[in-house]
Order: sequence, then C-alpha cells, then structure tokens
Amino acid sequence: MKALALLAAASAVSAHTIFVQLEADGVRHPVSHGVRTPQYDGPITDVTSNDVVCNGGPNPTMKTDKIITVTAGTTVKAIWRHTLHSGPNDVMDASHKGPTLAYLKKVNNALTDSGIGGGWFKIQEDGHSNGNWGTSKVINNQGIHYIDIPDCIENGHYLLRAEMIALHGAGSRGGAQLYMECAQINVVGGKGTARPQTYSIPGIYRADDPGILINIYTMSPSSQYIIPGPPVFTCSGAPSGGNPGTPQQPGTTLTTAVVPAPTPTPVGCTVSQWGQCGGNGYSGCTNCASPHRCNKVNDWYAQCV
Repeated sequence: MKALALLAAASAVSAHTIFVQLEADGVRHPVSHGVRTPQYDGPITDVTSNDVVCNGGPNPTMKTDKIITVTAGTTVKAIWRHTLHSGPNDVMDASHKGPTLAYLKKVNNALTDSGIGGGWFKIQEDGHSNGNWGTSKVINNQGIHYIDIPDCIENGHYLLRAEMIALHGAGSRGGAQLYMECAQINVVGGKGTARPQTYSIPGIYRADDPGILINIYTMSPSSQYIIPGPPVFTCSGAPSGGNPGTPQQPGTTLTTAVVPAPTPTPVGCTVSQWGQCGGNGYSGCTNCASPHRCNKVNDWYAQCV
C-alpha cells in the first residue's frame, strides 16, 4: 500500500493539469479565450491562500480581454489539458484521483474582478462512487468537465471557477493538489429569481477537512468520501451536498436549497457549517451549530467552520 502511494507521488511532476478552454452554447472557444490560464500547470496546495481562487502565485495567470456568453440552463464544458498545448489524450495522470467541482461568482466586471472574497456558490461536484472518481471521469472523457449553469440565476457577468483536486498525496497535511482556473462569462437568459447562499474563497476549505486530508489508498470502492466545500446550489430548492460521490452527468440538474433574502435574526438560531455568521452589515444569525465555530475571513465576512 505504501509502495503504491510512493509510486503515485513520483508521477506528480509530469501529471499536472490546466482548465484551458470553455465550450458554451455549442461553441468551443480557443485556448485561453476568456479563461485566465497560467503558463505553468502546477497545483495550489495552501487552501488558505488567495491563489486558491483563480490560481496565481507560483503559477501566474495571463489576463484575457474576452468574455464568453453563456445561456442560463445550459451545460458548458470546461476543457482540461496537461499543458496549454496538450491534446485530448494528455489531460492529467491517472494516479491523480479526486473530486471535480465548479463555482460561480456574480461580479460587476468579469474582466477586472479578482474573485477574492465572498460571493461564491457551488454549482457542481463529483466525488467518489463505486470506486470511480470525478477526476477519472474527466480524464477518460478526453478532458471534458460538464458543468450545468442554473437557469434561475440573474443575468450578467460571472466568474466560473472550475476545479479538480488530486488526492494521491493527501495523506499528509498540505498534500492535496488543487487545480483551478476562472473563466470570464456573461450569463444571458436567466430567470433571475434565485438568491444563492454565497461563500468566501479562500474560506471554503480547511487543511484538515476530511475531503482534503485523506489517504485514498485505504479506501474501498464502497467507501464514503466527503466532498469539500459548501453544498451545491441549483434552482429546485431540494437539499444537496453531504452525499459523498454523487455522480455528475451531462445536462443533469443538481439540487440544493435556494436561500431567501435575510430576515431578522430569531432568538436562539444557529448557522450550519459553511454558513455566514458575521461581517460588516450582516444581520443574520451569529451562533454556529455545535461543534462549529464562527471564523472571521475578513471585515465583511465570517463563516461557520
């Protein structure tokens, strides 16, 4: 078992990946068109760093002056490759097993917003099910990562953050490898009725989260895996998240709660994990459900962790 772990770690140098292009409304845009891609394909391993938002730091990203139009209610394809110039059979090493995830953030200007801080909501996740990992599906499907865009969100500019987390070295703290880039999109055709619960990045992950700090070599095909981050948002209002390994299929609609506008704080209320519990101008509940605590992310956002 230890030998397998060492072998997987040895392949890490040549096994990185980049979200290089986006296909939306039937159009596969060129590499780096509307996607903030880096020249280097390395991971981010510090989940508290600002680099975990749209990449950066050790992998400086290139600016793009393009914004991709996306119709609400459709399925887009985030295209992953080992490098900016790799083909569909060179996506990421098969040893890099872990979940796939996707987030949106409503912004005033997708060209200039850094993405750092609050406003993010998860729209896709695929973990571990019957021995299959989300990353393996993307690799086996020539780098295609299917992401459904909710039809109930407001029209306008968003950052679309596509992510793959490789867990081959995650048995030790800081060993998980996070790969992510942000696409600049303009959503059209949305109903504009939903108010998603939003979260801060960084802030959605902790180094000791069970989906971040884990030895995948001790897992069986039936083992449950807790996908990191908040629950998935969609428009149906049914709860989601917390079901490890929920498979994501093209064109399917995931489910989670639609959160209404804030109301006066009831006496004795509590906030569940990853919910907002404080910040400048916040008027909601400030008590976290046990055993969670309210953690200040910045002056205007705190969340239960």
